[in-house]
Amino acid sequence: MAKTLFEKLWAAHVVDTVNETTDIIYIDRHLIHEVTSPVAFTGIKDRGVKVLRPGQTVATPDHNVPTKDQDKPIQELLSRNQVATLAKNCDENNIPIYGLGHPFHGVVHIIGPELGLTLPGMTIVCGDSHTSTHGAFGSIAFGIGTSQVESVFATQSLLLVKPKTMKIEINGTLDEGVDAKDLVLYIISKISSSGGTGYFVEFCGSAIESLSMERRMTVCNMSIEMGARGGMIACDDTTIDYLKDREFGPKGEKWDEAVEYWKTLKSDEGASYDKELVFDAADIAPMVTYGTNPGMGIKVSDNVPSISDIDEDTKPTFLKSLDYMGFQEGESLLGKQVNWIFLGSCTNGRIEDLRTFASYVKGKKKADNINALIVPGSKQVEKQAKAEGIDVILKEAGFELREPGCSSCLAMNDDKIPPGEYSVSTSNRNFEGRQGPGARTILASPLTAAAVGIAGKIVDVRETL
Repeated sequence: MAKTLFEKLWAAHVVDTVNETTDIIYIDRHLIHEVTSPVAFTGIKDRGVKVLRPGQTVATPDHNVPTKDQDKPIQELLSRNQVATLAKNCDENNIPIYGLGHPFHGVVHIIGPELGLTLPGMTIVCGDSHTSTHGAFGSIAFGIGTSQVESVFATQSLLLVKPKTMKIEINGTLDEGVDAKDLVLYIISKISSSGGTGYFVEFCGSAIESLSMERRMTVCNMSIEMGARGGMIACDDTTIDYLKDREFGPKGEKWDEAVEYWKTLKSDEGASYDKELVFDAADIAPMVTYGTNPGMGIKVSDNVPSISDIDEDTKPTFLKSLDYMGFQEGESLLGKQVNWIFLGSCTNGRIEDLRTFASYVKGKKKADNINALIVPGSKQVEKQAKAEGIDVILKEAGFELREPGCSSCLAMNDDKIPPGEYSVSTSNRNFEGRQGPGARTILASPLTAAAVGIAGKIVDVRETL
């Protein structure tokens, strides 16, 4: 019987079956950070339980860390305590940790792939919703709650209800100025921020196959924003080439064995999904959001929807969002002044994102009204950016390359957008107050963010290339 990739990997990790919908699933890799782990560590300590397999857990602080002066003590008390607590818990439980200043430090969903900790065929969890990022490698990866973090500490497994499967196929070629972030924002705008609820999504089609690993990670990262349990992309030569010679990846004969296995990680011809959707890449344009969830997105050249275009049951949310954002139904966002841009996060903080941004701003000057947060996703990305001279290009254009962290993706640190001000952000969520109390977030691609940074207002980047 033909099986999907998800079904193959799920079956390979079943420790025990509880009933027809629920299994105990073995977890290959557990990633942790400073925010969702303290209570779980306290839980196992109170129960007198040890971390079963500490070598399969890896820690890094990212949410609360400052993105400047990381060689100095963290000023904010709560953040300082959380980062210190993570280090203490990892030391007591023999868990590897890459803290501030370590060459492997960074955002948890960026260091996993770049270090070869994320590999095809794995089950990967973290107390963070955007764990779905790692599904780009042909793995089952998803976020978990604090009680589940404790369960993985104690048993290296989880009791889980098996999700349904969805195939999202995107064929064709993306136009110039259109990137992976636009692709996934377009899909979410079509199916809504709850359209994937209950499903694990497999992205496929020629448009997906043509994407680099960095861009595939952007797509899978935001699968959670359509309500899905996670997203995944089949392993192929692009995946294998990316993983070659990674720090903790297999070496020598083990590499050859791994590659042989990884090449089998795809859905069978004729495999059946619970739901299938097909999109044409030619229909996708640079995207921006106008509301307070990622599903409220439009092509930058389109207007904000009118109330008459909105389903009756979502009209209250629509009107509330417009009120918060200060937008009017039916208006164009082109020309709207923006005072902040953010490049970074586990969605768009990789070296390709910095390269894209830098290639656009090279030889240009930042608009006077723009404040910019340009934040690499890891020390490795920061090092590579400096080796390529990206930091110099940014400085000459009026931008500053900061140090790694989640930054203003969720503003649990010093990088906050002031109340009432607009931020064109390459992060993943535009909820009320997500980037700071009263901040107004417009999600977009790195290329669009670069164009806004130069123009000082929302523009269609295709008209500026």
